[in-house]
Amino acid sequence: MADLGVILGDLAAESQAIDDVVAELPASDWARQTPAEGWTIAHQIAHLAWTDRKALIAARGSEADWQAEIEGLLATGESYVDEGAAEGAKTPPRALLEQWRAGRAELAEALAAVPDGQKIPWYGPPMSAASMVTARLMETWAHGQDIFDTLGLPRENTARIWHIARFGTRTRDFAYKLNSLAPPAEEFRVELAAPDGATWAFGPEDAEQRLTGSAVDFCLVITQRRHPDDTDLVATGKDVEEWLGIAQAFAGPPGAGRRPGQFA
Repeated sequence: MADLGVILGDLAAESQAIDDVVAELPASDWARQTPAEGWTIAHQIAHLAWTDRKALIAARGSEADWQAEIEGLLATGESYVDEGAAEGAKTPPRALLEQWRAGRAELAEALAAVPDGQKIPWYGPPMSAASMVTARLMETWAHGQDIFDTLGLPRENTARIWHIARFGTRTRDFAYKLNSLAPPAEEFRVELAAPDGATWAFGPEDAEQRLTGSAVDFCLVITQRRHPDDTDLVATGKDVEEWLGIAQAFAGPPGAGRRPGQFA
């Protein structure tokens, strides 16, 4: 069973790594365009704060609260994510940063209090508290990557991304369903080189279809921050190749991802 306390600590550390970068930026840099079309650095932080608020409703609110959230989503349509980021990006940078800090702390407290075995509703399938924290870690890391890319800063990845890599393999079938495709019946073997040189392996050791490469590149692909062509990932099997083209660990409509060669 996943250790909720460990994942919460890793989420806090990943959030702080991004906080340390944006906290030093002049206000003008918050308006810089990121690789996500139409999104500035302010949009990226606003989205993280917005999603934390939604997750807090899911974790702490009543069933009626979440039903109202879903009804509001249906009324807005597929633009709800962009609209939430755009609205939050209007907030002055310093105040926006404080909102994100307060919101992520409150969410961590709420998720730590979720009883064992209780599922939390979400825009995709309901999740355990550990899975919800992992999803927040995945999204925080992904939007942080957009910020690092924008600023041209090197990023020190750590063993924290193990949670994201594992989450990426566990959401394989989810990505197929998002694209109205039938998931393969066969499980894949995924072997990844961790940042410290260790090997992380997921799936049956004797699986015929396999994926190998760096854990960082895998996490970049399943969060759609890199096109597979710009990574060292090697797919063995047509189904694995197809998966790389549609992999998506986050909820919501299929994303456009990044162009091949954009980060070559």
